Amino acid sequence: MSGSNSYRLRCSLAAHEMDVRGLAAAAFPHGAFVSVSRDRTARVWVPNPSENQVFTEMHCMNGHSNFVSCVCIIAPNETYPRGLIATGGHDNNICVFSLDRPDPLFTLKGHKNTVCTLSSGKFGTMLSGSWDTTAKVWLGEKCLMTLQGHTAAVWAVVILPEQGLMLSGSADKTIKLWKAGRCENTYTGHEDCVRGLAVINEVEFLSCSNDASIRRWMVTGECVQVYYSHTNYIYSLAVFPNGQDFISTGEDRTLRVWRKGECSQTIRLPAQSVWCCCILPDGDIAVGASDGVIRVFTECQERVASAQDLQAFEDELSKAIIDPKTGDLGDIKIEDLPGREHLDEPGNRDGQTRLIKEGSNVEAYQWSVSDGRWVKIGDVVGGSSQQNSKRVMYEGKEYDFVFSIDVNEGGPGLKLPYNVTDDPWLTAHNFLEKNDLSPMFLDQVANFIIENTKGHTLGPAPGSATDPFTGAGRYIPGSGSDSQGFGADPFTGAGRYIPESGSTGAVPSGRADPFTGGSAYSSSSLPNAKTNVFFPNTDGVMFEQANTTQILGKLRELNSTAPADRKLSDAALDCLEKLLLLVTDVKGQEQPTAEQISVLWRTSHWPEDIVFPVLDILRLAVRHPEVNAQLCGGTEGASLCNHLLGLMSSEGRPANQMLALRILCNCFSGSHGRALLLGHRDTVLSRAGDLCVVSNKNIHVALATLVLNYAGRLYGQLTEIEAKAQCLSVASTALEVVQDKEAIFRLLVALGTTVAGDSTAKDLARSLGVNSQISKYARVSDPAKVGECCRLVLDEL
Repeated sequence: MSGSNSYRLRCSLAAHEMDVRGLAAAAFPHGAFVSVSRDRTARVWVPNPSENQVFTEMHCMNGHSNFVSCVCIIAPNETYPRGLIATGGHDNNICVFSLDRPDPLFTLKGHKNTVCTLSSGKFGTMLSGSWDTTAKVWLGEKCLMTLQGHTAAVWAVVILPEQGLMLSGSADKTIKLWKAGRCENTYTGHEDCVRGLAVINEVEFLSCSNDASIRRWMVTGECVQVYYSHTNYIYSLAVFPNGQDFISTGEDRTLRVWRKGECSQTIRLPAQSVWCCCILPDGDIAVGASDGVIRVFTECQERVASAQDLQAFEDELSKAIIDPKTGDLGDIKIEDLPGREHLDEPGNRDGQTRLIKEGSNVEAYQWSVSDGRWVKIGDVVGGSSQQNSKRVMYEGKEYDFVFSIDVNEGGPGLKLPYNVTDDPWLTAHNFLEKNDLSPMFLDQVANFIIENTKGHTLGPAPGSATDPFTGAGRYIPGSGSDSQGFGADPFTGAGRYIPESGSTGAVPSGRADPFTGGSAYSSSSLPNAKTNVFFPNTDGVMFEQANTTQILGKLRELNSTAPADRKLSDAALDCLEKLLLLVTDVKGQEQPTAEQISVLWRTSHWPEDIVFPVLDILRLAVRHPEVNAQLCGGTEGASLCNHLLGLMSSEGRPANQMLALRILCNCFSGSHGRALLLGHRDTVLSRAGDLCVVSNKNIHVALATLVLNYAGRLYGQLTEIEAKAQCLSVASTALEVVQDKEAIFRLLVALGTTVAGDSTAKDLARSLGVNSQISKYARVSDPAKVGECCRLVLDEL
């Protein structure tokens, strides 16, 4: 902020025909800002050079079929050097505009209810929140991830400066911290809906709530301060560039300026709901309210409105009607109020309110420090909220109104309860949803409420802690398909299985394979130290090492102690033995029989405590083209996939989890297996990612290999950004917990393969904070391949 002067009115813009619901400082032109409204438009306002105080509408945008509720600015890039404007609305859509056309460049669809909050980050990423209880991560025209976990509407989202971290605030009273698509922390403390979030710096942020408090949080989870001053719902926050001072607006008709942790100035407005605020580049403050007017306030004396405009603003304020039911002024007993002489005493602080009795009327005044006087802010109507209350009981709760809505002729009326502090549009939405009525009636019902509550103060969005837009569950990354192939593995001494070939798996480049344990990679063996032998890796890495004697010995041992109804016959054991020897003989010509494959499939459903040697045979068998085709094709493929996912459940045995991951990796050796895993990519990678938390290095290596195999299949497919996003998300999440160097190496190769030759994937990786996450591995020298691969990935990014 420029100083410690008080803010005064700069100008009032009769900007919109209905409530102004969102404001954002624009990237271009300098000093401009964007507003959005329930009148379904977005407008760009620029300073008028001929009149220092005034703004002029430069551009009007239309694209929503219902109210527009939020806006954010997407930073300029090479394609759009003036930046882009994104708006969210009650039509469940996000429209993205440029400054040179009134209609959207494109529309983002995916939310199932109102989009009520937006935030933009680096590299073109955007975060949205909705009444459908989810937040979504977008890049360009694609949804990369869906963040699920809240149990009520997501009213606020923000992307933190540290790459990859995102926050969401909800009507479930909580705030959640997300990294790479997963919830890392949940902050509790607010007693009602969380309505706004604002970033202070990389490690701190602010939140505001319907509980009339503002909280200052550390990203690590501690609430370090709670600010009180507002007397009703708080809707929006904005932080000044100094990172300490901030502003807030709310349902108590005020804009409040906070300096050094104290409310230093209260500016009351002649509108009930002050929905939104933003700080302009020159330090001025813009606020939008329920009367459709945008008001700009300034500390700079040269930009203060004329004396005539200041008086007009004060007159408008003095004529406001204040309903004590809003709770802004506390309980009022007219007979106990003092007269006008009470105004002869100066106030104690800026924004202090006093009520006086003027005849049979009650007037409200506010102390202005800058003017040194009491300024009338309205007439109070209705008297004591306790004494004059005539509320109606419905379903055990008190309401100001309970309307009867006739939907079907001759049928019973449907009850619609309503409080004057409720938002008529949200109430209408809840009514329609509860009674399974078409959303096409939203305008009609909302207008019915407004018409039948005239003379009463209409408030904002929901005041209750619970929200009708429920839904929760485990995080499911954004749609798309991820699939990649990985090379060899630390357990193999050779390369990929090639039927009818005597080769043990030579690497096409002719150099030592960094994945094999047989010929260890060393940097000195390369003719050119800068040659990238690591990625993109599109060959796929398989788990091929096998000790057939041990596998068969363990199989027979466990069979001898198996339950009688699960014990294998000698013929079945012979089938499995022949199949194992056949699929591990790379020179053999014999093909597996249908009976052998059938016995293998049936036996893979043995009890979980004894099935692991059978899974080991299955791991080796799926590399064979015939087995791959039989078990991975058609309906059998879906059954195999579901069976392996079941073995990978969090309650499963680590040995089975590890072998199931290895089987999935080896399925990539055949075309049927690749097609199967690409088709089930979302579920497979999501379940595999859940195994990061298992402290088992073999599981981690297998998980890393699976991600790499998916990445290899996606290489060169620029349209598969959703799939690549999931690869990046799972790899990034795994790198948070994995310690084994071989697993780390494979994850680095997966990252490099995913971003290689794809600028969009690179932007996404940067936005997820991959650079800072992996930089520590650049110094690893044992094994050397980890450090060298890491440096190549960093160069790629």
